[in-house]
Amino acid sequence: MRVHICAVGRLRAGPEKTLIEDYATRFDRTGRALGLGPVTFHEVEDRKGGGMPAEAALLRKALPDGAVKLALDERGKLMSSPDFADVLARHRDDGRGDLALIIGGADGIDRGLRAECDMALSFGKMVWPHMLVRVMLSEQLYRAASILAGAPYHRV
Repeated sequence: MRVHICAVGRLRAGPEKTLIEDYATRFDRTGRALGLGPVTFHEVEDRKGGGMPAEAALLRKALPDGAVKLALDERGKLMSSPDFADVLARHRDDGRGDLALIIGGADGIDRGLRAECDMALSFGKMVWPHMLVRVMLSEQLYRAASILAGAPYHRV
Protein backbone atom coordinates (compact mmCIF):
# COMPACT_ATOMS: atom_id res chain seq x y z
CA MET A 1 0.00 0.00 0.00
CA ARG A 2 1.45 3.30 -1.09
CA VAL A 3 1.46 6.06 1.52
CA HIS A 4 0.97 9.70 0.57
CA ILE A 5 1.52 12.64 2.89
CA CYS A 6 -0.52 15.50 1.44
CA ALA A 7 0.29 18.76 3.18
CA VAL A 8 -0.24 22.48 2.89
CA GLY A 9 3.04 24.39 2.70
CA ARG A 10 6.49 23.80 1.30
CA LEU A 11 9.20 22.09 3.29
CA ARG A 12 12.42 24.05 3.23
CA ALA A 13 15.93 22.89 3.97
CA GLY A 14 16.57 22.50 7.67
CA PRO A 15 16.40 20.08 10.56
CA GLU A 16 12.73 19.16 9.93
CA LYS A 17 13.46 18.18 6.33
CA THR A 18 16.48 16.13 7.41
CA LEU A 19 14.41 14.23 9.98
CA ILE A 20 11.51 13.66 7.58
CA GLU A 21 13.81 12.33 4.87
CA ASP A 22 15.54 10.02 7.37
CA TYR A 23 12.29 8.55 8.71
CA ALA A 24 10.80 8.24 5.21
CA THR A 25 13.86 6.29 4.07
CA ARG A 26 13.63 4.04 7.10
CA PHE A 27 9.89 3.49 6.50
CA ASP A 28 10.46 2.64 2.84
CA ARG A 29 13.21 0.18 3.74
CA THR A 30 11.27 -1.52 6.55
CA GLY A 31 7.85 -1.33 4.92
CA ARG A 32 8.82 -2.76 1.54
CA ALA A 33 8.79 -6.38 2.78
CA LEU A 34 5.47 -5.71 4.53
CA GLY A 35 3.67 -4.36 1.48
CA LEU A 36 3.88 -0.79 2.79
CA GLY A 37 5.33 2.12 0.91
CA PRO A 38 6.85 3.93 -0.62
CA VAL A 39 5.91 7.17 1.07
CA THR A 40 5.55 10.18 -1.20
CA PHE A 41 5.02 13.81 -0.30
CA HIS A 42 2.53 16.08 -2.05
CA GLU A 43 2.87 19.72 -1.07
CA VAL A 44 0.29 22.33 -2.01
CA GLU A 45 0.37 26.05 -1.51
CA ASP A 46 -2.50 28.54 -1.78
CA ARG A 47 -0.70 31.46 -3.38
CA LYS A 48 -3.93 33.42 -3.92
CA GLY A 49 -4.87 33.59 -0.24
CA GLY A 50 -8.18 31.75 -0.53
CA GLY A 51 -7.92 30.26 2.96
CA MET A 52 -9.01 26.82 4.06
CA PRO A 53 -11.50 26.23 1.20
CA ALA A 54 -8.79 26.95 -1.38
CA GLU A 55 -6.31 24.74 0.49
CA ALA A 56 -8.91 21.96 0.58
CA ALA A 57 -9.39 22.20 -3.18
CA LEU A 58 -5.65 21.91 -3.73
CA LEU A 59 -5.39 19.00 -1.29
CA ARG A 60 -8.25 17.16 -3.05
CA LYS A 61 -6.33 17.40 -6.33
CA ALA A 62 -3.26 15.89 -4.64
CA LEU A 63 -5.17 12.88 -3.26
CA PRO A 64 -4.83 9.65 -5.24
CA ASP A 65 -8.15 8.28 -6.56
CA GLY A 66 -9.65 5.72 -4.21
CA ALA A 67 -7.19 6.40 -1.40
CA VAL A 68 -8.09 5.87 2.22
CA LYS A 69 -8.11 9.42 3.60
CA LEU A 70 -6.83 10.07 7.10
CA ALA A 71 -6.86 13.66 8.37
CA LEU A 72 -4.39 14.89 10.99
CA ASP A 73 -6.59 17.03 13.20
CA GLU A 74 -6.62 18.06 16.86
CA ARG A 75 -10.24 16.80 17.10
CA GLY A 76 -9.24 13.39 15.78
CA LYS A 77 -8.81 10.09 17.56
CA LEU A 78 -5.95 9.62 19.97
CA MET A 79 -4.28 6.26 19.51
CA SER A 80 -1.19 4.38 20.50
CA SER A 81 1.59 3.56 18.06
CA PRO A 82 0.56 -0.14 17.94
CA ASP A 83 -3.02 0.94 17.18
CA PHE A 84 -1.76 3.15 14.35
CA ALA A 85 0.25 0.19 13.02
CA ASP A 86 -2.95 -1.87 13.11
CA VAL A 87 -4.79 0.80 11.08
CA LEU A 88 -2.09 0.64 8.40
CA ALA A 89 -2.11 -3.17 8.39
CA ARG A 90 -5.91 -3.36 8.21
CA HIS A 91 -6.10 -1.09 5.16
CA ARG A 92 -3.21 -2.93 3.51
CA ASP A 93 -4.84 -6.30 4.22
CA ASP A 94 -8.15 -5.02 2.84
CA GLY A 95 -6.34 -4.49 -0.46
CA ARG A 96 -6.33 -0.71 -0.41
CA GLY A 97 -3.67 0.56 -2.80
CA ASP A 98 -3.21 4.04 -1.36
CA LEU A 99 -3.41 5.75 2.02
CA ALA A 100 -3.40 9.56 2.08
CA LEU A 101 -2.48 11.33 5.30
CA ILE A 102 -3.68 14.93 5.14
CA ILE A 103 -2.04 17.82 6.99
CA GLY A 104 -3.71 21.22 6.80
CA GLY A 105 -2.22 24.67 6.95
CA ALA A 106 -2.04 27.15 9.81
CA ASP A 107 -5.83 27.13 10.27
CA GLY A 108 -6.24 23.37 9.96
CA ILE A 109 -8.25 21.35 7.46
CA ASP A 110 -11.43 22.66 5.90
CA ARG A 111 -14.56 21.17 7.53
CA GLY A 112 -15.82 19.77 4.20
CA LEU A 113 -12.57 17.93 3.49
CA ARG A 114 -12.46 16.60 7.06
CA ALA A 115 -15.96 15.19 6.55
CA GLU A 116 -14.78 13.34 3.43
CA CYS A 117 -12.02 11.56 5.34
CA ASP A 118 -12.31 7.98 6.52
CA MET A 119 -10.72 8.85 9.84
CA ALA A 120 -9.16 11.72 11.78
CA LEU A 121 -6.07 11.20 13.89
CA SER A 122 -4.77 13.52 16.61
CA PHE A 123 -1.29 13.84 18.05
CA GLY A 124 -2.83 15.30 21.19
CA LYS A 125 -5.02 18.17 22.28
CA MET A 126 -2.25 20.67 21.63
CA VAL A 127 -1.90 22.24 18.21
CA TRP A 128 1.42 21.51 16.52
CA PRO A 129 3.15 23.44 13.72
CA HIS A 130 2.53 21.61 10.46
CA MET A 131 6.25 21.06 9.84
CA LEU A 132 6.58 19.30 13.20
CA VAL A 133 3.47 17.24 12.43
CA ARG A 134 5.24 16.04 9.29
CA VAL A 135 8.24 14.98 11.37
CA MET A 136 6.08 13.21 13.97
CA LEU A 137 3.98 11.52 11.28
CA SER A 138 7.07 10.33 9.39
CA GLU A 139 8.48 8.89 12.61
CA GLN A 140 5.18 7.17 13.43
CA LEU A 141 5.06 5.62 9.96
CA TYR A 142 8.52 4.17 10.52
CA ARG A 143 7.54 3.06 14.02
CA ALA A 144 4.39 1.37 12.67
CA ALA A 145 6.39 -0.51 10.05
CA SER A 146 8.89 -1.55 12.75
CA ILE A 147 6.06 -2.80 14.97
CA LEU A 148 4.55 -4.80 12.12
CA ALA A 149 7.97 -6.23 11.26
CA GLY A 150 8.57 -7.28 14.88
CA ALA A 151 11.68 -5.10 15.06
CA PRO A 152 12.88 -3.83 18.46
CA TYR A 153 12.58 -0.10 17.61
CA HIS A 154 9.29 0.21 19.48
CA ARG A 155 9.53 -0.72 23.14
CA VAL A 156 6.58 -0.93 25.48
